[in-house]
Amino acid sequence: MVMSALDTLAERVSGPLVRPGDEAYEDARHVYNAMIDAHPAVVVRCASAADVVATVRYAAESGSPLAVRGGGHSVPGFGTADDAVVADLSDMQAVDVDDESRTATAGGGTTWGRFNDVTAAHGLATTGGIISTTGVGGLTLGGGIGYLSRGYGLSCDNLLSAEVVTADGSVVTASESEHPDLFWALRGGGGNFGVVTRFTFRLHPVTTVFGGPMFFELSDGPAILRHFREFIRAAPREYGGFPAFQIAPPLPFVPENRVGEPFVAVVSCWTGSPAEGERILDGFRQVARPVAEHIGEMPYAALNSAFDGLVPPGLQHYWKAAFVRELTDDAIAAHMEHGPKVPTVNSTVHLYPINGAVHDVAADATAFGHRDASFAPVIAGMWPDPADNERNTAWVRDYYAAIAPHSEPGGYVNFASADDQSRAGANYGTNHARLREVKRRYDPANLFHLNQNIQP
Repeated sequence: MVMSALDTLAERVSGPLVRPGDEAYEDARHVYNAMIDAHPAVVVRCASAADVVATVRYAAESGSPLAVRGGGHSVPGFGTADDAVVADLSDMQAVDVDDESRTATAGGGTTWGRFNDVTAAHGLATTGGIISTTGVGGLTLGGGIGYLSRGYGLSCDNLLSAEVVTADGSVVTASESEHPDLFWALRGGGGNFGVVTRFTFRLHPVTTVFGGPMFFELSDGPAILRHFREFIRAAPREYGGFPAFQIAPPLPFVPENRVGEPFVAVVSCWTGSPAEGERILDGFRQVARPVAEHIGEMPYAALNSAFDGLVPPGLQHYWKAAFVRELTDDAIAAHMEHGPKVPTVNSTVHLYPINGAVHDVAADATAFGHRDASFAPVIAGMWPDPADNERNTAWVRDYYAAIAPHSEPGGYVNFASADDQSRAGANYGTNHARLREVKRRYDPANLFHLNQNIQP
């Protein structure tokens, strides 16, 4: 019997291969965005860096598309593709904490939920995202905006080193002292340069936080957004919240007769003393009376996972993102026109502030190319029924078109959709030219092209 190339690959990896026809294939081929219906040639459940090396070399030698999957949350579904070889890192979730150096090392497929649970046991954390099922890898490589950004910088600002499998199948360590050009590019340049099989992060003393959501009447929205704009300019760095548009879910603190209605929300995360946090949050109550709120002390990990229930796997996803230097009155008017039209409880709009510690880092110190922005708005269209795709996608596009005149060129790559590839130059911002140079050095054939792609 002639051995197939995939049989040879199976002998070279310790993790299982999932192929068409296998019982596990239907589940393995899917990613979080159910709008993506791809059929890869094989999904390799990588268990080690050596497995990743074998998978990368197989894809290069066979000329197959290579998809890399961590948490699987990529909105364009970059963790899968038709006829692709998928390097699935989801089994690589080991997290080790060094208390003395306040660092943590995490496998390439680690989710933020797993990472936070381990580091919380040590009274430590670093900047993660807003949804705990998100992969550490994808979020960090694209920048990493989260609750702790204003206090401690982006996720990529806290990255100390990375073990990377490059396009030629080499395993290298990238840090300030080793392969510094690659290390620079990994911090904001997305998955263009290799497969990161291990991340080492700087940690910070974060245990419980004070905060949660407040829901305000739409009529109070302009005043709340203007207040947030002025407040956040010089807010203490312990504050890491954001304004949002959100349909009220059926939760105990929401009046039953208001469930299902759209509101302007403020989601707060305060890492200082609860008493000072209460004083800070009371500033929003002085502007307008909340219809509902759920404010109090909680573990940081609990806040990081608080919205997971609104983002289960299997929803339809279509997102758009922007950067703004100033949330002008005209921009607020555009948000107030389109935000209240949020179509489902799963969909949302967040306006993440990215000042504070994010602005401490020089614009050219990492590949994240928008250090001059003050906010990163995201219009996250998510809904369960494919029959609503056309209508809900139109809501996202119309909303984005309305805020674009008040925004900078480009948007956050982690929130970009598949049809944003033509905007890659603007999305990577001031560092795009240098990123192309690093791409030519490490991946001249563009093996790693299933991403917000940087052309060599």
